[in-house]
Amino acid sequence: MKSGFTELLRGLLDRPLASYYLLLSSSALLLTIGLVMVFSATMVESYKATGTAFTIILQQAIWAGVGLICFWIAQRLPSRTYRAVARPLLIISVLLGLFLVVMSMRKPDPSESSGIAADQLWIHLGPIQFQPAEIAKFALLLWAADSLVRLGPRIASWRDLAIPMFPIAGVLMLIIGYADLGTMLIIVAVFIGLLWASGVPMRILAVLFGTALTGSVLLIAFEGYRMERIISFSRPQDFADTWGYQAIQGYYAIADGGWFGVGLGESRQKWEWLPNGHNDFIFALIAEELGVVGCLVILALFGVLVYTGFRIARRSDDPFRSLVAAGVTIWIAGQAFINIGGVLGLIPMTGVPLPFISDGGTALVVVLAAVGMLAGFARAEPDAAQALRARNPSRLVRLLWAPLPPAPRTESDSEPVPSTRKT
Repeated sequence: MKSGFTELLRGLLDRPLASYYLLLSSSALLLTIGLVMVFSATMVESYKATGTAFTIILQQAIWAGVGLICFWIAQRLPSRTYRAVARPLLIISVLLGLFLVVMSMRKPDPSESSGIAADQLWIHLGPIQFQPAEIAKFALLLWAADSLVRLGPRIASWRDLAIPMFPIAGVLMLIIGYADLGTMLIIVAVFIGLLWASGVPMRILAVLFGTALTGSVLLIAFEGYRMERIISFSRPQDFADTWGYQAIQGYYAIADGGWFGVGLGESRQKWEWLPNGHNDFIFALIAEELGVVGCLVILALFGVLVYTGFRIARRSDDPFRSLVAAGVTIWIAGQAFINIGGVLGLIPMTGVPLPFISDGGTALVVVLAAVGMLAGFARAEPDAAQALRARNPSRLVRLLWAPLPPAPRTESDSEPVPSTRKT
């Protein structure tokens, strides 16, 4: 019986478009669960503020629609387009980050009515707000992957690798880390992960890791609220009325859920007990309403998504697509770990959203665009590309969904992969 199931699973995974369908199904289910849980988590707050329970979820649904459009566009673009926009997008991210830092330092002037404002994390353009740090993740990922591919075998040289990659990446990380340490840690993980996947020597990675660790400690030390989170991390019960309040309420939600939860929509903690229950701590509300079983479903879906991302990276015949697929996977896996680990008390809470699930427009749009790009790379796997080109879908299907992927590379025209490691 076990052997038969294993053979069936192996047969399904051996199909040419298995990566593509696994990616679509896992991300679609996570997005659906996210919309349902955001509605459940915000209905009380929304009704209190506007008289209807649907205000916040409608906003999130609009952002999800924008994200799906970005997904559709991203899966249609060839890898050369991403390589072409990598540097301009990085420059825009740095400028937006600097603007955010400068604006957050200024005292607000009521006489100014330009419609542009900023706080530590957000830029506000009238009724629209967005988070530059989310765009910076995508930008640095594309630029670093493109730079590593261009360097080729020279990645083993500290001098060739360091100029200009390390200064530019360091400046962007400092700009982001000034206001958002959690996002900076994700960017650091993606950057070091890309270097590792491309074959950069371990001695260089060790120096970079030590530098990043030192910078993180300094950023924590110079911000009081970050030190508060570290101090209250191991003993939140000693600070239940102040620093540890959110963590304690999250533990209550998890404990109340048990194995099967109190029922969808029946959370008690969302009645203004758990701060940011729709965002940073949405996993605690999932545990309360859907129980351990619901949490395991979420973890399983993330597991499928991560497996698929690394599978795409391993099976790609293009070095840029391979590195970017690995980077996106590290990004999603790292962010999910930081969020869930913080909620469960395994690591200090950093305030990053749970991908696909937490409330938040910019984060959702950017992650759907990144997964759309990954879907395009899955269609470009050699076996998948051959199967799609053999089907020869109609022009209407190619127009409405996605064009045919490029023909698989041959040994004579393939670009050498700058990595000796398997992702």
